[in-house]
Amino acid sequence: MEKKIMSTNLKKTTKEKIDIIKHLKMGVVNAGIKENNLPDLLVISIPENSNVVGVFTQNQFCAAPVLIAKKHLEQGHQIRALIINSGCANAGMGQQGIDDANLVCETLASHLGINKKQVLPFSTGLIMSKLPVDKITKVIPNALRNLDENNWLEGAKSIMTTDTVPKVYSRKIKLNSVNATIAGICKGSGMIYPHMATMLAFIAIDISIPKLMLEELIKETCETSFNCISVDGDTSTNDSFVLMSIPSNRDFILKRDSDEYKEIKSAIIDVAEYLAQSIVRDGEGATKFISINVKQALSKNEARMVGMSIANSPLVKTAFFASDANLGRVLSAIGNSKVKNLNLDKINVYINKILFAEGGSLSNSFDENKISTEMKKDEINLSISLGRGNEELTMWTTDLSHKYIEINSEYRT
Repeated sequence: MEKKIMSTNLKKTTKEKIDIIKHLKMGVVNAGIKENNLPDLLVISIPENSNVVGVFTQNQFCAAPVLIAKKHLEQGHQIRALIINSGCANAGMGQQGIDDANLVCETLASHLGINKKQVLPFSTGLIMSKLPVDKITKVIPNALRNLDENNWLEGAKSIMTTDTVPKVYSRKIKLNSVNATIAGICKGSGMIYPHMATMLAFIAIDISIPKLMLEELIKETCETSFNCISVDGDTSTNDSFVLMSIPSNRDFILKRDSDEYKEIKSAIIDVAEYLAQSIVRDGEGATKFISINVKQALSKNEARMVGMSIANSPLVKTAFFASDANLGRVLSAIGNSKVKNLNLDKINVYINKILFAEGGSLSNSFDENKISTEMKKDEINLSISLGRGNEELTMWTTDLSHKYIEINSEYRT
């Protein structure tokens, strides 16, 4: 069987197709952290009067930059810059890692004339490797000289690790009183599972959103995007998602429960979902993109439990890789979801709209040849009706291939 190493139907974009956020600038350089001599350091300069919020990994062994970024945000400082390196996670390094990340913040802050607590650091790469502070601090001036509003694609490339494609997306929306642009980049390919995933994501919008409202928006956005993906069931030490409000029109302030609020919320979620799905489509060694829609659940959390039980089952994932119509594994995963008191007689399961399990057992219309044909496709939709409520949620995952094992067994060496 051919081992596909490229992303699953993930379209590449060009610099010209990306909408910029005025006054938000990115500088990209090669600090020599990676061995391939590609850009590996990104500085994001944030204008005054902006609001910045973030959500982070729930892995208790979180990395030094996560600890510092959370602290700076919790202390209420107006964030003016982000600095992101790839090639080294700065995780599992104890006090040394914290000291190194602080030094990077201090160096960038001194060049920008701001307080170090106004800088958020982020890292991605190999865990338990020392951050090459000297290499990073040496090239910060070069990154600042390269600051540009139209560096979104370059920024996406600079934060890649095992990613095969830079992940960037933007869109414009027309509101009653103002137009808005939302743009974002992310990275992620393996060690993907909420909350959140080995991923970094940075999304900005060019209107003024009060900080408390922005904090609500990022949590709601994360719940239907980055917390709905899984490649391998492992949560990383460095996962971070940042949402920035960059007010280009300071006369406009978003009001809660307005029509404009609903439109903006929908657009932010759209950008986040696109980026989240792009991580799955670029999953390490993935050959298939699998959507899992769980409906008629009592709650979204219940739907998530069922969906993630399927998404994280090695037996299910390997069956999809082999295009093996052994879909009893899906039923087994539903039963392993820890959802209490499931009524199996009401559970129906479809693959690409073809019913294969009805009332918790093999459908009378089951046709293995048809199912096998669907299993061979690189886009697969599973739909599970629990028959017990009105809530639903969609999650995204991949198959599990030989290539995944190869990539991760050789990651360090």
